[in-house]
Amino acid sequence: MYQVLSRQRARQQRPGCILDMEECYNQTECVATKPGNRDAFFCCCEGDYCNRDFRWNVQPEKTTTPTPFTEPTPDQSHETILITVVTLAPIVLVSACVLVGFFVYRRRKPNSAFNEIPSMDSGLVCPPSPLPLSRPVQLLEIVTRGRFVAIWRGQLRAEPVAVKIFPGHERRSWQMEREVLELPQMTHENLVRFIGVEKHTYLAQVEYWILSEYCDNGSLSDYLKGHLVSWPEALRISEGVARGLAHLHEEMPAGRAGAAKPAVAHRDFKSKNVLLRRDLTPCVADFGLALIFHANRPIGDIHPQVGTRRYMAPEVLEGSICFHRDAFLRIDMYALGLVLWELGSRCSAAPGPVADYRLPFEEEVGPHPSLDDMQEQVANRRVRPRIQQHWRLHQGLEALCETADDCWDNDAEARVSASCVLERMSALRQLQTGPAPALRSPSVPGVAGGFTEPLLPPGSHGPL
Repeated sequence: MYQVLSRQRARQQRPGCILDMEECYNQTECVATKPGNRDAFFCCCEGDYCNRDFRWNVQPEKTTTPTPFTEPTPDQSHETILITVVTLAPIVLVSACVLVGFFVYRRRKPNSAFNEIPSMDSGLVCPPSPLPLSRPVQLLEIVTRGRFVAIWRGQLRAEPVAVKIFPGHERRSWQMEREVLELPQMTHENLVRFIGVEKHTYLAQVEYWILSEYCDNGSLSDYLKGHLVSWPEALRISEGVARGLAHLHEEMPAGRAGAAKPAVAHRDFKSKNVLLRRDLTPCVADFGLALIFHANRPIGDIHPQVGTRRYMAPEVLEGSICFHRDAFLRIDMYALGLVLWELGSRCSAAPGPVADYRLPFEEEVGPHPSLDDMQEQVANRRVRPRIQQHWRLHQGLEALCETADDCWDNDAEARVSASCVLERMSALRQLQTGPAPALRSPSVPGVAGGFTEPLLPPGSHGPL
């Protein structure tokens, strides 16, 4: 709809109606526009024939364009931050509670990773980290360095001590040895004397220390390398080793001596883990692989093949261990037989040459045997260290060899116990303190478990 009017014509067509609009004043041309919100184009002008040259003035419709992104105002930023905090705060709080709960759970739960090789599990709750001793320990010199630990000679004020240092990743072995040493009724003449534990942190590295008595003569293995032993010395050492191992194996009830002591299997018994004091008193040490048999508690899932290869019993090499207490104690007895053989091989009592010190099976498999080598010799071929014939010319050494043979029997159930070995060694000591017995002929059977074989008359072949 178009309305093209002039002011004059409007007066003529509609008398009395004057198109009086400001838009029309002084307009000599008629240009159609769409003023305001009107739907029709409208044109008005003033003067005669002013609408002769009528034309359009159509403006394009305005289109809305998206406004560009603008930075939020400070009020909007604060509001966004507040919403974010309110949203994330419950999530962070719940996560923190879960982490704290998990940490507390792991601290109170027995360490399941303790069951992995080569360490074994006692099933005890993980003890808290040790507090440093009130007195400082000074490290003087390194005694030996193994694959996993280092042993130093140290000084705790005026007292010499042995410091066994475990790196951070060997915390399980340190913890196991600490648990064994801290058991009730573990104070014994033939067990290493425990002093305390320490924890040291250097930058990002952690070390765990075990402090024990310092034995001047080192390990039995190192001592035999540089020394021959007389028969009284060999007897003293073998009796002390048997006494210490018997005390370790024994389950002792609670009494005046303290709380009950469970039976403990060493699982890495060897001459390297027997220390000698200055007077050659032996003491059993190194319980990093030990297994504690708590009453009414299952052994758990432990790795069967642990320890030193050349001292492993046939059932350990074959992986056919029965998982009960006596089976693990008999594994220690097999190793004790090898240690007795080492003592006999370096004893000067026999009328014959004494060879250089050798480890068990070093003659058969060399200094660095593999697991397959030991399994072939010990389990399949049933080879044992060779006992020299002239050793049996001495009555005491013959009894020692017979006892070693009873310890390393291929049938685990046929092996003698540590208490039985202790009885035999004690009987030999009683014979030594009495009238001097003689050497015996190699054709006569050796002294066995009960020592019922009559002795030859004193002086027949020389003193024992």
